[in-house]
Amino acid sequence: MPGIKEIRTKIKSVQNTRKITKAMEMVAASKMRKAQERMRAARPYADKVRNIAAHMAQANPDYEHPFLARRDDIKAAGLIVVTTDKGLCGALNTNVLRAVLARLKEFQAKGIKPQTTAIGNKGANLLSRVNANVVSQVVQLGDAPNLERLIGAIKVQLDAYAEGKVDVVYIAYNRFINTMRQEPVVEQLLPLSADRFEQSEAEKRAYSWDYIYEPDAQSVIDELLLRYVEALVFQAVAENMASEQSARMVAMKAASDNAKKVIGDLQLVYNKTRQAAITKEISEIVGGAAAV
Repeated sequence: MPGIKEIRTKIKSVQNTRKITKAMEMVAASKMRKAQERMRAARPYADKVRNIAAHMAQANPDYEHPFLARRDDIKAAGLIVVTTDKGLCGALNTNVLRAVLARLKEFQAKGIKPQTTAIGNKGANLLSRVNANVVSQVVQLGDAPNLERLIGAIKVQLDAYAEGKVDVVYIAYNRFINTMRQEPVVEQLLPLSADRFEQSEAEKRAYSWDYIYEPDAQSVIDELLLRYVEALVFQAVAENMASEQSARMVAMKAASDNAKKVIGDLQLVYNKTRQAAITKEISEIVGGAAAV
């Protein structure tokens, strides 16, 4: 049984750990609100671009952008993996990386050659460990997504698809549901599916006018669809960052609660040990007095 000094040292150590986890919980809660605001602020832009792109694609049926062309024979695939740079956020990275590994095994079983892009340290480390074909990566994004830093990494995959080097591109990230729930998803990014361009009747009326193109319709559609795909990736990174802060806040709260419980248990053991030591000393004194 450990002595009083060892128990006291252990209690002090757990108390210090609880101070750290409590501070991290409060910081994550503050960052979570800002991350959620950024995530929601990015949605109107993506919706606006989607509606304009959907109308322009329907208004110019003679031209089909490579991002819209579906290929039946899939021989190569691209996979963009969005993870966090830091840990201590529960099973957030584990869940999405498990889905990524399952998708890579599926590619291997079908004879499809994958090439990957890592956004975040955790994903880059895993892809390196499994010897995946990493064609680009970007890490240390900070607390706010930066489109300028993302463009270079994702452009490799977009160019490969446009040139026919890959036939489909997927993106894996954590979708933010609410503070307590984040859902790992692996969804198709290219070719753009018809579901992404579905419009309500109100949207069709709002975007049903004719456009004047400068310099020409093809150039405008090319630039618009490129911006739309970049907006989709930016939105995925923003959602992953909001999920990260939410998961970290929940994980640190659970750690603080567990530390509090451990301190209570250790305090009980300390009191029992101290009481046993005092009782032993009294017994020795009484026994010595009786012997005299």
